Amino acid sequence: HVQLVESGGGSVQAGGSLRLSCAASGYRVWRDCMGWFRQAPGKEREGVATDCRGFGVPSYSDSVKGRFVISRDNIGTSVFLQMNNLKPEDTAMYYCAWRNRVAQWDDSGTYEFWGQGTQVTVS
Repeated sequence: HVQLVESGGGSVQAGGSLRLSCAASGYRVWRDCMGWFRQAPGKEREGVATDCRGFGVPSYSDSVKGRFVISRDNIGTSVFLQMNNLKPEDTAMYYCAWRNRVAQWDDSGTYEFWGQGTQVTVS
């Protein structure tokens, strides 16, 4: 069972930056995917970015390319999302997710474990 704990959300003005963190524990694999999804009120959950160790390069949604950067720590059990030039439309609950299989990067149904979410509000 994988535990995911997010932190780093908050409120910021448009054009500002935030850095989200997600720490994973409870597993030992060297190939996995950790990603960020978000869900705004009244909207479906959408993929933001995913980093897969041993599977390929990071993936981003078109709406955040060039503004957000996903990264891992050296051990690989933490994932970060650096969010720059934030826009009001980035306002959402952000969730960290984990899986250890190959699938469409933004298919939320393929992620086995989820964090509790952290709120990001851009005004």
